[in-house]
Amino acid sequence: MSQEQQIAIEERFARVFNDKSFKERLTSADFDKYMKAKKSLTFQKHDIIFEDGETPKGVYFLEKGAAKLSKSGAFGKDQILRFIKEGDIIGYRALLCGENFQAKAEAMTDIEATFLPAEVFMDLLEIDSQLSFVMLQKISYELGESSNTITFLAQKTVRERLAEILLLLEQKLGTDPEGFIKISLTREEIANIIGTATESAIRLISEFKGDQLIEVDGRNIKILNHDKLMKLGHVVL
Repeated sequence: MSQEQQIAIEERFARVFNDKSFKERLTSADFDKYMKAKKSLTFQKHDIIFEDGETPKGVYFLEKGAAKLSKSGAFGKDQILRFIKEGDIIGYRALLCGENFQAKAEAMTDIEATFLPAEVFMDLLEIDSQLSFVMLQKISYELGESSNTITFLAQKTVRERLAEILLLLEQKLGTDPEGFIKISLTREEIANIIGTATESAIRLISEFKGDQLIEVDGRNIKILNHDKLMKLGHVVL
Protein backbone atom coordinates (compact mmCIF):
# COMPACT_ATOMS: atom_id res chain seq x y z
CA MET A 1 0.00 0.00 0.00
CA SER A 2 1.28 3.46 -0.88
CA GLN A 3 1.95 6.12 1.72
CA GLU A 4 -0.93 8.18 0.29
CA GLN A 5 -3.38 5.30 0.79
CA GLN A 6 -2.17 4.72 4.34
CA ILE A 7 -2.55 8.41 5.18
CA ALA A 8 -6.05 8.45 3.65
CA ILE A 9 -7.17 5.55 5.87
CA GLU A 10 -5.69 7.21 8.95
CA GLU A 11 -7.41 10.50 8.13
CA ARG A 12 -10.78 8.79 7.61
CA PHE A 13 -10.44 7.04 10.95
CA ALA A 14 -9.52 10.32 12.68
CA ARG A 15 -12.59 12.03 11.20
CA VAL A 16 -14.91 9.26 12.41
CA PHE A 17 -13.45 8.26 15.78
CA ASN A 18 -13.80 11.41 17.91
CA ASP A 19 -16.33 12.92 20.29
CA LYS A 20 -17.59 15.59 17.87
CA SER A 21 -18.19 13.09 15.09
CA PHE A 22 -19.91 10.59 17.40
CA LYS A 23 -22.20 13.33 18.72
CA GLU A 24 -23.31 14.16 15.18
CA ARG A 25 -24.09 10.56 14.22
CA LEU A 26 -25.29 8.84 17.40
CA THR A 27 -28.58 9.23 19.22
CA SER A 28 -28.44 11.22 22.46
CA ALA A 29 -28.77 8.03 24.51
CA ASP A 30 -25.96 6.22 22.63
CA PHE A 31 -23.69 9.25 22.77
CA ASP A 32 -24.25 9.64 26.53
CA LYS A 33 -23.47 5.96 27.01
CA TYR A 34 -20.22 6.38 25.05
CA MET A 35 -19.18 9.51 26.97
CA LYS A 36 -19.85 7.92 30.37
CA ALA A 37 -18.01 4.70 29.47
CA LYS A 38 -14.75 6.04 28.06
CA LYS A 39 -11.79 6.60 30.41
CA SER A 40 -8.60 8.61 30.12
CA LEU A 41 -5.49 6.57 30.96
CA THR A 42 -1.79 7.37 31.14
CA PHE A 43 1.17 5.03 30.73
CA GLN A 44 4.83 5.75 31.33
CA LYS A 45 7.57 4.58 29.00
CA HIS A 46 8.02 0.77 29.30
CA ASP A 47 4.64 0.30 31.01
CA ILE A 48 2.66 -2.71 29.76
CA ILE A 49 -0.70 -1.72 28.28
CA PHE A 50 -1.83 -5.32 28.00
CA GLU A 51 -0.14 -8.71 28.18
CA ASP A 52 -0.02 -11.56 25.71
CA GLY A 53 -2.72 -14.05 26.77
CA GLU A 54 -4.73 -11.48 28.72
CA THR A 55 -8.50 -11.33 28.23
CA PRO A 56 -9.41 -8.11 26.36
CA LYS A 57 -11.61 -5.74 28.31
CA GLY A 58 -11.78 -3.01 25.67
CA VAL A 59 -9.80 -0.98 23.15
CA TYR A 60 -7.17 1.72 23.58
CA PHE A 61 -6.99 4.85 21.44
CA LEU A 62 -3.61 6.61 21.65
CA GLU A 63 -4.08 10.35 22.06
CA LYS A 64 -0.34 10.94 22.51
CA GLY A 65 2.76 8.76 22.40
CA ALA A 66 3.81 5.50 20.75
CA ALA A 67 3.71 1.81 21.64
CA LYS A 68 4.87 -1.50 20.22
CA LEU A 69 3.17 -4.86 19.83
CA SER A 70 5.47 -7.82 20.40
CA LYS A 71 5.31 -11.56 20.97
CA SER A 72 7.73 -13.71 22.90
CA GLY A 73 9.41 -16.51 20.94
CA ALA A 74 10.43 -20.01 21.94
CA PHE A 75 13.58 -18.81 23.71
CA GLY A 76 11.97 -15.84 25.43
CA LYS A 77 13.12 -13.29 22.86
CA ASP A 78 10.52 -10.71 21.90
CA GLN A 79 9.61 -10.30 18.24
CA ILE A 80 8.28 -6.83 17.46
CA LEU A 81 5.18 -7.14 15.29
CA ARG A 82 4.32 -3.50 14.68
CA PHE A 83 4.34 -0.01 16.10
CA ILE A 84 1.33 2.03 17.20
CA LYS A 85 1.45 5.80 17.03
CA GLU A 86 -0.67 8.73 18.11
CA GLY A 87 -4.14 8.50 16.57
CA ASP A 88 -4.07 4.69 16.39
CA ILE A 89 -6.29 2.16 18.16
CA ILE A 90 -5.25 -1.23 19.57
CA GLY A 91 -6.90 -4.19 21.21
CA TYR A 92 -9.75 -4.60 18.76
CA ARG A 93 -8.52 -7.67 16.82
CA ALA A 94 -8.70 -10.02 19.82
CA LEU A 95 -11.98 -8.45 20.86
CA LEU A 96 -13.57 -9.04 17.45
CA CYS A 97 -12.25 -12.61 17.32
CA GLY A 98 -13.45 -13.40 20.82
CA GLU A 99 -10.02 -14.56 21.95
CA ASN A 100 -7.28 -13.48 24.35
CA PHE A 101 -4.60 -11.03 23.24
CA GLN A 102 -2.03 -12.70 21.02
CA ALA A 103 0.66 -10.08 21.65
CA LYS A 104 1.95 -7.72 24.33
CA ALA A 105 1.50 -3.95 24.03
CA GLU A 106 4.23 -1.84 25.63
CA ALA A 107 4.60 1.94 25.85
CA MET A 108 7.70 3.19 24.01
CA THR A 109 7.12 6.76 25.22
CA ASP A 110 4.85 8.30 27.81
CA ILE A 111 1.29 7.75 26.56
CA GLU A 112 -2.09 9.39 26.98
CA ALA A 113 -4.87 7.05 25.88
CA THR A 114 -8.63 6.75 25.81
CA PHE A 115 -9.96 3.37 26.94
CA LEU A 116 -13.32 2.23 25.62
CA PRO A 117 -14.89 -0.85 27.27
CA ALA A 118 -15.57 -3.85 25.05
CA GLU A 119 -19.36 -3.70 25.30
CA VAL A 120 -19.52 -0.04 24.27
CA PHE A 121 -17.05 -0.48 21.41
CA MET A 122 -18.96 -3.48 20.03
CA ASP A 123 -22.25 -1.56 20.32
CA LEU A 124 -20.74 1.35 18.37
CA LEU A 125 -19.68 -1.00 15.57
CA GLU A 126 -23.25 -2.30 15.32
CA ILE A 127 -25.01 1.06 15.27
CA ASP A 128 -22.45 3.25 13.48
CA SER A 129 -21.87 2.22 9.86
CA GLN A 130 -19.15 4.84 9.32
CA LEU A 131 -17.11 3.49 12.22
CA SER A 132 -17.61 -0.09 10.99
CA PHE A 133 -16.39 0.89 7.52
CA VAL A 134 -13.20 2.62 8.67
CA MET A 135 -12.44 -0.25 11.06
CA LEU A 136 -12.82 -2.68 8.15
CA GLN A 137 -10.35 -0.57 6.17
CA LYS A 138 -7.88 -0.58 9.09
CA ILE A 139 -8.12 -4.34 9.49
CA SER A 140 -7.60 -4.87 5.75
CA TYR A 141 -4.58 -2.56 5.81
CA GLU A 142 -3.03 -4.39 8.76
CA LEU A 143 -3.65 -7.75 7.06
CA GLY A 144 -1.70 -6.44 4.08
CA GLU A 145 1.09 -5.28 6.42
CA SER A 146 1.29 -8.77 7.92
CA SER A 147 1.57 -10.35 4.45
CA ASN A 148 4.32 -7.91 3.55
CA THR A 149 6.20 -8.77 6.74
CA ILE A 150 6.26 -12.46 5.79
CA THR A 151 7.76 -11.59 2.39
CA PHE A 152 10.11 -9.08 4.03
CA LEU A 153 11.60 -11.68 6.39
CA ALA A 154 11.65 -14.57 3.92
CA GLN A 155 13.01 -13.02 0.73
CA LYS A 156 15.24 -10.07 1.62
CA THR A 157 18.79 -9.96 2.93
CA VAL A 158 19.42 -8.41 6.34
CA ARG A 159 20.93 -5.33 4.66
CA GLU A 160 17.82 -4.91 2.50
CA ARG A 161 15.57 -5.42 5.52
CA LEU A 162 17.33 -2.69 7.50
CA ALA A 163 16.99 -0.23 4.62
CA GLU A 164 13.28 -1.00 4.30
CA ILE A 165 12.46 -0.88 8.00
CA LEU A 166 14.09 2.53 8.42
CA LEU A 167 12.00 3.90 5.57
CA LEU A 168 8.82 2.33 6.93
CA LEU A 169 9.45 3.61 10.46
CA GLU A 170 9.89 7.12 9.12
CA GLN A 171 6.73 6.77 7.01
CA LYS A 172 4.61 5.43 9.89
CA LEU A 173 5.95 7.43 12.83
CA GLY A 174 7.16 10.61 11.16
CA THR A 175 10.17 12.75 12.10
CA ASP A 176 10.98 15.37 14.73
CA PRO A 177 11.92 18.98 13.84
CA GLU A 178 15.53 17.90 13.31
CA GLY A 179 14.56 15.13 10.90
CA PHE A 180 15.15 12.15 13.19
CA ILE A 181 12.62 9.30 13.16
CA LYS A 182 10.15 9.84 16.02
CA ILE A 183 11.18 6.79 18.00
CA SER A 184 14.41 5.81 19.69
CA LEU A 185 15.14 2.10 19.32
CA THR A 186 17.89 0.08 20.92
CA ARG A 187 20.16 -1.88 18.61
CA GLU A 188 18.61 -5.05 20.03
CA GLU A 189 15.13 -3.83 19.06
CA ILE A 190 16.30 -3.02 15.53
CA ALA A 191 17.91 -6.47 15.29
CA ASN A 192 14.66 -7.99 16.52
CA ILE A 193 12.62 -6.25 13.80
CA ILE A 194 14.90 -7.26 10.92
CA GLY A 195 15.51 -10.77 12.21
CA THR A 196 19.24 -10.78 12.89
CA ALA A 197 21.76 -10.78 15.74
CA THR A 198 22.35 -7.54 17.63
CA GLU A 199 26.00 -7.52 16.53
CA SER A 200 24.95 -7.68 12.87
CA ALA A 201 22.51 -4.79 13.36
CA ILE A 202 25.24 -2.68 14.98
CA ARG A 203 27.63 -3.41 12.10
CA LEU A 204 25.03 -2.59 9.43
CA ILE A 205 24.01 0.67 11.10
CA SER A 206 27.68 1.64 11.22
CA GLU A 207 28.02 0.80 7.51
CA PHE A 208 24.92 2.84 6.62
CA LYS A 209 26.35 5.74 8.60
CA GLY A 210 29.71 5.40 6.85
CA ASP A 211 27.97 5.36 3.47
CA GLN A 212 26.15 8.58 4.49
CA LEU A 213 22.75 6.93 4.13
CA ILE A 214 21.81 7.82 7.70
CA GLU A 215 22.86 10.03 10.59
CA VAL A 216 23.04 8.49 14.06
CA ASP A 217 22.77 10.31 17.37
CA GLY A 218 22.68 7.74 20.17
CA ARG A 219 19.50 5.73 19.59
CA ASN A 220 18.09 8.29 17.17
CA ILE A 221 18.38 7.84 13.40
CA LYS A 222 17.87 10.32 10.57
CA ILE A 223 17.62 9.23 6.95
CA LEU A 224 19.97 11.28 4.77
CA ASN A 225 19.51 9.60 1.40
CA HIS A 226 16.03 8.22 0.79
CA ASP A 227 16.64 7.32 -2.86
CA LYS A 228 19.66 5.14 -2.12
CA LEU A 229 17.89 3.43 0.77
CA MET A 230 14.88 2.72 -1.43
CA LYS A 231 17.09 1.20 -4.11
CA LEU A 232 19.04 -0.79 -1.57
CA GLY A 233 15.90 -2.17 0.07
CA HIS A 234 13.92 -2.53 -3.19
CA VAL A 235 11.21 -0.39 -1.58
CA VAL A 236 8.35 1.43 -3.29
CA LEU A 237 6.57 3.90 -0.99
